[in-house]
Amino acid sequence: MLMALDLAAVRSFENLEFLARQLVEGFITGLHQSPYHGFSVEFSEHRLYNPGESTRHIDWKVLARTDKLFVKRYEEETNLRCHLLLDVSPSMYYPEPTHDKLRFSILCAAALITLLQKQRDAVGLVTFAEQIELQTPVRSTSTHRHTLLLTLQQLLERPAAPRRPTDVAGVIHRIAQQIPKRSLVVLFSDMLGRAPEEQTAALAALQHLRHQQHEVLLFHVMDRATESDFDFAERPYLFEDIETGETIKLQPAQVREQYRAAMREYEQELALRCGQYKIDFVPVDIREPFDKVLHAYMVKRGKAK
Repeated sequence: MLMALDLAAVRSFENLEFLARQLVEGFITGLHQSPYHGFSVEFSEHRLYNPGESTRHIDWKVLARTDKLFVKRYEEETNLRCHLLLDVSPSMYYPEPTHDKLRFSILCAAALITLLQKQRDAVGLVTFAEQIELQTPVRSTSTHRHTLLLTLQQLLERPAAPRRPTDVAGVIHRIAQQIPKRSLVVLFSDMLGRAPEEQTAALAALQHLRHQQHEVLLFHVMDRATESDFDFAERPYLFEDIETGETIKLQPAQVREQYRAAMREYEQELALRCGQYKIDFVPVDIREPFDKVLHAYMVKRGKAK
């Protein structure tokens, strides 16, 4: 079951924690209804309760249906440590005024945090632009999850950031040096740099994470219709660089083919390099269902055990 995100409607939710829980429950329901298997979301099976053992894992819902005591038999603990890196640079606030790339990433991050806590895995959050803005500890408690979701809620309500540069490469290099244990690093970013050398540096930083033996999952978040396909109505526009304020006036047809060719070349290079570095590269269109993000995480989690 695919669930589309109505990003405009997200603004009406005052409780991101509740929304994330609903999204994850819908995703899990879809997995259970799917003919495909292999994802252990919460527990693997049931077994009969043995008198005298702890009642902590008794499935009370099954008891109500069958009048028998069954215990949830969990998969072996993975001790997975996940670092969520969230790009909050000005380009992630596009398209304004709804800040859809950032809203999409925040909601997906909230759902991943909820899913990680369900699986008893530890998670930490890093937000960054030209430098690290926030870096939390990596923990698996319900209290920590609640704190992270409150932080994301505040970020969701924050107005657009002032113009400033982005330093994806510098931030990732610092993170690679700071993470002491082999971890899963999940990055939400549009990976947009002002110059080719910035993009090359960002790819080198991702390689640094792999050199440190971390598993890496990159969600390349884009508004594909406008940012990749340059799908604008044929009339004059004043285009503005969100990070520098530079403007240019033109009609889309004047540059559409050259723009599309340049974007295809960049995206192909990004995908190729990630493949070479054994980084899971997932192109994400904010206009498509969000389930792709959770499915990609589940596959990567299986590899990172």
